Amino acid sequence: MQPRMPNPATIITEAMKPTQSMWAAAYAAGIPPAILGLVHLRASQINGCAVCLDGAARGARKAGESDERMFTVSAWRDSPFFTDAERAALALTESITRIADDKDPVPDDVWNEATKHFPERQLAALVIAIATVNVWNRLNV
Repeated sequence: MQPRMPNPATIITEAMKPTQSMWAAAYAAGIPPAILGLVHLRASQINGCAVCLDGAARGARKAGESDERMFTVSAWRDSPFFTDAERAALALTESITRIADDKDPVPDDVWNEATKHFPERQLAALVIAIATVNVWNRLNV
């Protein structure tokens, strides 16, 4: 897809600061950085944001993420490379990112599995992180 304009946040620069603060808050809540990296990759894949995918992959690789995990994140259900907590985060990422695709956007089983792996503060941060990536993806249209 060819961008119609530069990222709006590069034109109205003060618009990016709140999203950066939201992302920083997610990190500060203690979610493992690897999980946040996977969330960034998966939401960006779903939304087709090449700019965000490139940035997420570079950041993940710099943080030590393996190629095997990055290459299989879109098939995480069938991949042996992810922990149960990572799978819960990826399922939640898919549900929140595709919120308009289902009358029950975040099914109880997805939510309940996430609560098994993340205390309330981290779960809140995970939702904030997913929402933030979705904002970034939409700004890069």
